[in-house]
Amino acid sequence: MEYGAGGEGDGSASGSHHDSSDKKKRYHRHTALQIQILESTFKDCPHPDEKTRMQLSRELGLAPRQIKFWFQNRRTQMKAQHERADNCALRAENDKIRCENIVIREALKNLVCPTCGGPPIGEDCYFDEQKLRFENAQLKEELDRVSSIAAKYIGRPMLQLPPVQPVHMSSLDLSMASSYGGGPVNRMVMMNSGPSLDLDLLTGSAIGASSSNIVNPDPPFHNIVHLSDMDKSLMADIASNAIDELMKLVQTNEPLWTKCQKDGMHTEVLNLDNYKRVFPRSNDHNLKSPNVRIEASKASGVVMMNSLQLVDMFVDSTKWMELFPTIVSRARTIEALEARLLGSLSGSLQLMYEELQVLSPLVSTRQFYVLRFVQQIEQGSWAVVNVSYDLPQHNAYPHSRCKAHRLPSGCLIQDIPNGYSKVTWVEHMEVEEISPTDRLYRDLVHSGLAFGARRWLACLQRACERSASLMMASTSSHDIGGVIPSAPGKRSMMKLSQRMVRNLCSGINPSNGHQWTSVSGLNDQFEVRATLYKTTDPAGHPNGMVLSASTTIWLPVPPQNVFDFFRDGRTRPQWDVLSNQNPVQEVAHIANGTHPGNCISVLRAYTPSQNNMLILQESCTDASGSLVVYCPVDLPAINIAMNGEDPSYIPLLPSGFIITTDGRHEITSQGQGGASTSSNNNSDLGAADHCGGGTSTGSLVTVVFQIQVSSLPSAKMSPESLTTVNNLITNTVHQIKASFNYASTTT
Repeated sequence: MEYGAGGEGDGSASGSHHDSSDKKKRYHRHTALQIQILESTFKDCPHPDEKTRMQLSRELGLAPRQIKFWFQNRRTQMKAQHERADNCALRAENDKIRCENIVIREALKNLVCPTCGGPPIGEDCYFDEQKLRFENAQLKEELDRVSSIAAKYIGRPMLQLPPVQPVHMSSLDLSMASSYGGGPVNRMVMMNSGPSLDLDLLTGSAIGASSSNIVNPDPPFHNIVHLSDMDKSLMADIASNAIDELMKLVQTNEPLWTKCQKDGMHTEVLNLDNYKRVFPRSNDHNLKSPNVRIEASKASGVVMMNSLQLVDMFVDSTKWMELFPTIVSRARTIEALEARLLGSLSGSLQLMYEELQVLSPLVSTRQFYVLRFVQQIEQGSWAVVNVSYDLPQHNAYPHSRCKAHRLPSGCLIQDIPNGYSKVTWVEHMEVEEISPTDRLYRDLVHSGLAFGARRWLACLQRACERSASLMMASTSSHDIGGVIPSAPGKRSMMKLSQRMVRNLCSGINPSNGHQWTSVSGLNDQFEVRATLYKTTDPAGHPNGMVLSASTTIWLPVPPQNVFDFFRDGRTRPQWDVLSNQNPVQEVAHIANGTHPGNCISVLRAYTPSQNNMLILQESCTDASGSLVVYCPVDLPAINIAMNGEDPSYIPLLPSGFIITTDGRHEITSQGQGGASTSSNNNSDLGAADHCGGGTSTGSLVTVVFQIQVSSLPSAKMSPESLTTVNNLITNTVHQIKASFNYASTTT
C-alpha cells in the first residue's frame, strides 16, 4: 500500500489540485517496521485517539495525518474483507439449502407404500403442504439474512417488497373486445387483455420511474465475462481521449464546422478535410471498407431542465432509453468502471450497449457497445461523451444490416438562468451498410438527418418540455362524467400516455434474432412487414405474443399538413377504418407542450352501442418529426387515471403514425459535402453547399398496428393473423391516399 507523505493524507483528496509530478514526490511506501507497528496497534485499538496517534507519529517518524489516514484505510479494508466473508458464507448456506431442497424433492418422488409397494394413498396433499412450508421457511430465513447483511453495509433497513396485487380484467376485456363492433376482424384487432408495456417516455424527478417490462430478448451481452484490469485501463484512456476530442469539437467553430440554419434550429456539419488535419489519427477508419460513410453534425439549443438533472438521466440506461424513446430502442449498462465519489456524477465511466432506430422497419437499427464518460468542466457545466468500444470476443450484431462505429460524440451542458440549460450536441459516426437503405429513406439517412445531432437535440427538448408541463396547472378543457382531472389526475394520465408511446416505439423494430415477415400490400405497391414478439408483465398479466405490423408510404404533402390531418378529430373518419366512418368527440384535452399539437386527448366515437369505449391519443411534434399514437381504453380505466390513481395495470396495445420529412430538400442542396459524406469525399465546401433552404414538400408516413395473437408465449405467426393485419393496414393506407387525392406510390 502507498500513502501520502507530508501530512497530505493518502493523496486522493488533494491529488486533483496538483500536477502529476508533484503527486509522485509525495507518495512513498511505509517501511516493513512501520507497517508492523501500525498493524500491532490496530489489533488492539482500531480507533486510536489523538494521543495515541501523536505517540505513533513520534515513534515512526510520520505525520499525525498520515497515521489517521492509515487507520481509516485499514478499517475500510477490514470492512470489505468482512463483507466478502459474509457473502461467501451466505452463498455457501444458500447452496446448502438448495441441496436439501433437491433431496426432499427426490424423496417425495420415491415415496412408496410399505404394504403394497405403490404410492401412498391420501398422503400427497400432506407431503406437498409440508414441502411448501419447509421451502417457505427456508426462503424467509434466507431473505432475513440477506436483508440484515445488506442493511449492515448500506446503513439503513431494506424495504420489503409489496405483495402483488390481483388484477381483475373481465369487464375491461369485454368492453374492449366489443369496442368497434362485433365482427371477427374487429374483435381480434381490439383485443387488449394481454400484457401492457409500462415504460415511461420520460422519468426523472417530475414523473418517476414505472416498472419496466421485458420486450424481446436481451441484447447479446449476456455471456460477457468480467473485464480485466488491462481492459479497464484501456477503456479509461479511450474515454479520456474521447472527452478531450469532444470538447475541441464543441468549442471550435469554423473552419472545423460549417454553419447551417434549418427549421429554426442551429446546425453545423463537419468539414472532413479540416477534421483530419486537427485529428490525424482519424484517417484510419475503424470500418475497413471503401463504402464507409461519415456522418457528423453539431446542433445547439436551450433545454427546459438544469444540467445536473440531465446528467443524472444520461448515466442511467433506463432513463436514457425513456428520454429518447423514438431514437434509443434498447439500452443496458454492462459494467460501471468508475464509481461515483460522495454522490458526484463527475468521473462516471460506464460500458453500455444500445440500439438506435428510425421509427420504420425500412431502416436498419444501429447497434453499439459504447463507453459513456461524464466529466464536470466547471460549476454548472458538464460534458458527456459516447465512443464505441469493440469487444472482439463477442459478435455483438449478428443480424445487423448496418455496421456503425461511434466516434467521440456527446454533448456539453451548461446551466443558464431559470433552471434551463444550453446543450451543444455532437454526433459523429462511421457507417457501412451491409444492404442498401430503402429508396424511401435513402435521402433522409444519407443526409445525416436520421441519426444526426439535430434529431437528438429536438427529442431532448421535447421530452424536457413534456416533463416541465407536469409542474404547470391542469389545462384540461373537458371532463368525463363530470370529473375534471386534478394535478394528480393529469400526472396519472400523462404516465398512461407515456407508456402507450413507449410501447409503440419499442415494437416497431425487432430485436436480435427476430426477423421480419414481408406481406404484399395494396396492388404490391408497398410492403407490409410484420414481426412477432413476446411481452412479459411483472404486474401479473399472463405472457402473450404480440404481432406488430407496419408499412411506410410517401405522400407529396408537407409533414405538418399530414400531422394536422391525423390529429384532427374531424378528419378521423377518413382514415380510421375501425370507426365505421363515425365522427369522434374530444371529451378531455391535456396540453403537454407549447405547440398546440403536443397534447393528450380522450376521444369518444358517436356510436350509441359503444358509450363505454374511449380512445386515448397522444400527438407530439418537434423538429425531428411527429407522432400520433392511439389506443382503445374503456371508461372505467380512464376514470382511474383521471382520478389520479395508479394507471400501471391498465392494458395498452397502441397503434399509430410516425411522420417525418423525406429529407429531399436537404440532400439536393447539400451535394456531396453535406452532413453525411463518403470516407473519401472532399468536404471542403461553403455554407451554401451544406445547407438547403425551404421546407420539404414530401413526407414519409409509417403506419403501425399491433394486435395480441395469443396469450401463450410459444405461439407462432399464423396466416390468419397476417391476413388480418395486412387487410387492416392496406385499407388504412388506401383511405389516407384517397384523402390526399394521391393514388400512386411512385416517388
